[in-house]
Amino acid sequence: MRYFVHLGFDGSHFNGWQRQKNASNTIQETIEDTLTKIFKKEISVYGCGRTDAGVHASQYIMQLHLDEAPEFDLQFRLNKNLPDSIVIYEIHEVQIDQHCRYDAISRTYDYFIHLKKDPALLQFSSLYEDLQLDFSLMQQAVQLIRETSDFKALCKRPDLYTNTSCEISNCELFINSDQSRLRFTIKSDRFLRGMIRYCIFFLLKVGTQEISLDEFEAILEQEKSLKDKQPAHPNGLYLSKIEYPFIQFENKHHLIKMLKQDLA
Repeated sequence: MRYFVHLGFDGSHFNGWQRQKNASNTIQETIEDTLTKIFKKEISVYGCGRTDAGVHASQYIMQLHLDEAPEFDLQFRLNKNLPDSIVIYEIHEVQIDQHCRYDAISRTYDYFIHLKKDPALLQFSSLYEDLQLDFSLMQQAVQLIRETSDFKALCKRPDLYTNTSCEISNCELFINSDQSRLRFTIKSDRFLRGMIRYCIFFLLKVGTQEISLDEFEAILEQEKSLKDKQPAHPNGLYLSKIEYPFIQFENKHHLIKMLKQDLA
């Protein structure tokens, strides 16, 4: 029996989603260890995608296989045994051939930035203190991202992919200049490794006028490169929605809703 599990997590103190040979304390490892404890046998799970260390999710989907339906409330048991930084929202049985990664038709990420020091935001939004940003230029840069189809220039490891094309269906920048806060949201059929954090890096470079719009467009078109490019901080990034053609998950984006206030 195959199940899709809708969960959320605060990734601040985890080394990303995926279990790793050279790093402990991943979200996958934590969940698998908890399931093994509950079922008293080894249980593996498969995630809808990778998230880097420090990245969060308000809607992440994993799948697990069980030989038979549990005779107890698995959602309740998991939430009782998992750390407070991981929550299980819902569990649905699906067809055995339905896959949480390969059947997803779109993913949405949100990235939050604050420009003034605020301890309430520190863990869940990236601080870029006192940057003087030209928001008009940044909006034009967002339009360039929206019109791009090949994201090789914004990929951390393009060698891992046979093609680097992504179909962007939504890409927006929301700005509250009074609160010195920004939200970048992007929706696509797929994402490349590091892609969103590189998007933020270049948006900030354009906003501070360290590079021009023409230079950014040349970078996107792979006519120019920037040797010292660095991915933006991980803690502002959230996987916030996964969509499938055969199942719909409840909107449980509690933290995202809070952070989106005055940024919609």
